[in-house]
Amino acid sequence: MNLYIRYFDKEVVVQKIDEAVAFLSEIPGFEPDDFFVNDFVSYVNGPIQYPKRYKVRNRSYFIVIKTNAKTLEEFKANGTSVVEQSAEQPVVEKERPRSPYLSDNVGWYEAEVTFNRVLANPVTGKSRYFSTDFVARVKATSVQDCYDRVMDYLRSRPDIDSRSQLPSIKGRNFRAKFLGLYPEG
Repeated sequence: MNLYIRYFDKEVVVQKIDEAVAFLSEIPGFEPDDFFVNDFVSYVNGPIQYPKRYKVRNRSYFIVIKTNAKTLEEFKANGTSVVEQSAEQPVVEKERPRSPYLSDNVGWYEAEVTFNRVLANPVTGKSRYFSTDFVARVKATSVQDCYDRVMDYLRSRPDIDSRSQLPSIKGRNFRAKFLGLYPEG
């Protein structure tokens, strides 16, 4: 395993930790201490494959990437290929999962929302948050469209204070179930 190291426009591919530390010690204002060397060695020898960045000073970092490339030119030509591909195993591209919020299921949805509603006490004038459940059936083109319609409805109601905390579409306080083209019941 080799290492690609870049600090601004200075970059190198090294094969040994000593070569990497020597390159890093040339960075102005950065002196590798024992703590850094121990952390760097544990990163290099560890199973972690993602790039790691180290802070030199305020808003100044260098990046380290594990690679199989032996030279800088090979690294730039092939990218950050960490895993060697063998001839027996063809590369299978993974299909990106489509966001469930954008699927085009036109029809009726049942949306369940739990949100913190602000209610004012008329005697004291103070406000308190109360957990409120809201269920609605909505005709929409997707889960995102269902969420948008429900949130627009809740925001437009005069009895719901604008300080109420409405949930995110990805949070656990919003659920939508596709009912089909015609809702049951």
